[in-house]
Amino acid sequence: MRSPGNYLLLFFVALVVILFIQIQIFSLVLSKLGLSPHSAALLLITTLIGSAVNLPLARIKAEKPPEPPPQMPRYWPFKLPPFTGYTVIAINVGGALVPLLFSLYLFLNQSLPLPTVLLAIGIVSAISYGFSRPIAGLGVGMPIFIAPLTAAITALLLAPEQSPPLAYICGTLGVLIGADLLRLKDIPKLGAPIASIGGAGTFDGIFFTGIIAVLLA
Repeated sequence: MRSPGNYLLLFFVALVVILFIQIQIFSLVLSKLGLSPHSAALLLITTLIGSAVNLPLARIKAEKPPEPPPQMPRYWPFKLPPFTGYTVIAINVGGALVPLLFSLYLFLNQSLPLPTVLLAIGIVSAISYGFSRPIAGLGVGMPIFIAPLTAAITALLLAPEQSPPLAYICGTLGVLIGADLLRLKDIPKLGAPIASIGGAGTFDGIFFTGIIAVLLA
């Protein structure tokens, strides 16, 4: 029989391996964007740590969810607070602010034409809005591979020579706009205790959209 210490050690080793793989993949992605491995690792760690930070923006009155929210697995580390008749609108640091600032950095340093960037963001935003769905008691979710495929194809068609940075910009901002900002009107009807822009399931969409879109572009 294994002791709890052995299980803890195995968990720690698995966590280190997963983090190492993520850093390597992220480094490969960001090397296509002109960043060094150290900068890639720093951005990854900042994004992951920031994903746990939600900055409250407003508190709105909301309706009681029409049905009980889906049950989270027992091993899920984050528990939703109870619904009290209000929804806190927040912005996630790792899922919204970091991608926004990095996209701005890419735009200013890659000499991308503004009309091309706006068109690409508009296309991904429209697709993200069309495929995202409100989930009662939780927030907004969407299939994870729709946005990166759209972003990669859009970038390759509009700017083949600068497709990696354009894919990241239009992918991350497209999800942020289409699946979050344009869905704010649905939030009062969901009965969610907190609605985080770029947080929870949308964080996964934004995070993996940027990575996958750049790899495909």
